[in-house]
Amino acid sequence: MTQQINNQLFAFTKQFTDSAFKAQALALKGLETVAELQLKALEQQAKVSAEFVAEALETRDANGLRSLWEKGTSLSRDNAERSVAVSQEILAITQKTAESLNALVQEQRQAANDAVTAPVAAAKKAAAK
Repeated sequence: MTQQINNQLFAFTKQFTDSAFKAQALALKGLETVAELQLKALEQQAKVSAEFVAEALETRDANGLRSLWEKGTSLSRDNAERSVAVSQEILAITQKTAESLNALVQEQRQAANDAVTAPVAAAKKAAAK
């Protein structure tokens, strides 16, 4: 009897740790993708901003300032659009990760149910004989 309980406990523990490792891998993959997106967006924003500052330092007359004003407005709009696009991508990645984790939980729950019902079914078969 003790051996049977130990075997079931060991199987449940192994199943739980496997699921935990899978969940951790899914979460880390999602975080890695989000960090990569944010880093690319930051690089692009820094590049565009550096170009704008370099152009601002070279401006010498009123027409150049007008042109610079228009480019600054355009730059702000582009940065805002890029931020929104990256935020939407991050949200999509987060949603996919959450769905994958939910599927993993469902698998864990089904496996736990099967692990509990299998010995009961076997005991019923043995009792019927």
